[in-house]
Amino acid sequence: MTQGPAWRWHSAVPGVSWPAIPAPGGAAVMAVLHQLERTQWLSPAELRERQFGQLEVLLRHCHATVPWYQRRWAGAYDPVAPLGEDGFARLPVLTRRELQDHALALRSASPPAAHGAVRESRSSGSTGAPVRFLTNNLTGLFWNAFTLRDHAWHQRDLGLKLAVVRRETPKESLGNWGPATEGLVWTGPTVGNSVFADAQSVLRWLDEERAPYLFTYPSLLRELAKLSLARGTGLPGLREVRTLAESVSSELRQLCRDAWQVPLTDVYSASEAGYLAMQCPQHEHYHVQSEGVLLEVLDDAGRPCAPGQVGRVVVTTLHNFAMPLVRYDIGDFAEPGEACTCGRGLPVLRRILGRVRNTLFTADGRRYWPAFGMLALSEVAPILQHQFVQRAYDKLELRLVVPQPLTAGQEARFRQHIMGNLPVAMQLDIVYCERIERSASGKFEDLVSEVSAA
Repeated sequence: MTQGPAWRWHSAVPGVSWPAIPAPGGAAVMAVLHQLERTQWLSPAELRERQFGQLEVLLRHCHATVPWYQRRWAGAYDPVAPLGEDGFARLPVLTRRELQDHALALRSASPPAAHGAVRESRSSGSTGAPVRFLTNNLTGLFWNAFTLRDHAWHQRDLGLKLAVVRRETPKESLGNWGPATEGLVWTGPTVGNSVFADAQSVLRWLDEERAPYLFTYPSLLRELAKLSLARGTGLPGLREVRTLAESVSSELRQLCRDAWQVPLTDVYSASEAGYLAMQCPQHEHYHVQSEGVLLEVLDDAGRPCAPGQVGRVVVTTLHNFAMPLVRYDIGDFAEPGEACTCGRGLPVLRRILGRVRNTLFTADGRRYWPAFGMLALSEVAPILQHQFVQRAYDKLELRLVVPQPLTAGQEARFRQHIMGNLPVAMQLDIVYCERIERSASGKFEDLVSEVSAA
């Protein structure tokens, strides 16, 4: 089994330290992880065949026990007939708003007892609209197995210290790296800080902790890297930065290399759907976690996008029988890619572009995800924070947090550079701020559109 350097398994049997005998829950995670090591090398066709085998079991359960699907699939689904790609594509898409409005009707009336106790959870609600969903022991088992796969893919030394800066992170040191390793793998400690803390104080804290691994949001990482470059001292001992929850740009990856000479590893997940895609060990694109989710990228007509096209992310969770999400439009946009040269059969996402509200709209209904090249502008003047807000189809506002206002010459260079990266001519207003606050979930949006497509 591929794993990080010198992982030490925890034994639950007194008197036996090696070879370790894990507790039943840990043994189940290890069993899934053992299979994931092999299934990643299956061909796309073999992976799809196994997905549909699991999918047919899930859909029959949905049809029999979930009131929402019983009503919505009338005339579109026959639990006796073979499913097939075309039959699956005929099932209606479940929108985020429908999930919010009909959460009770989407719950199974008879979740399998063997899947464990059912618990209600809520998403972070980064746009002010959280969703309620159900989890159980089985969904937690798969979450832990995919977490360990991510550690194994990127060869992390779990015996070292992990620094975590998120919304809800205890400041006291924990004796392990979290639920995936607790009681299963011996790890170094986790130290935590709040994403709402001032970036300067977080950087000082990182100096003191000297953790080899840092796990946080991309937006905070950008602030930390800029501050670190400005002082010219780096973060000695840092091996890798890991990110979640927000979109990652090539600029941010380069910024981490410039500031700390370390790679950035990103993960794409959702509270209500689990792991969706993880960064390839050999490349900067992502592999869909096909053993846990069937992920589609669809164009505006509902057709699968070809590599290079951008479309909506629609997911089906394969193992949540308590509250199945079937063809759930998660609200994100992504771009699929070609098969990966690493040899894994898992589908590729070239880019994950974020939510609808993080899209630039034009009056004729077109969408854009412009790359503004803000890293290059840092050479014109230091930028502590920035955010673009689309006020109208032809009006864009750039909010800046800078040590001092730009000179007329610097503003002119900013305008020229930004307008050159926009797909259409727009009016650009520059607004200076003392600080740009995060949402209640702790996330930060680089681009927010206040208009909708025509």
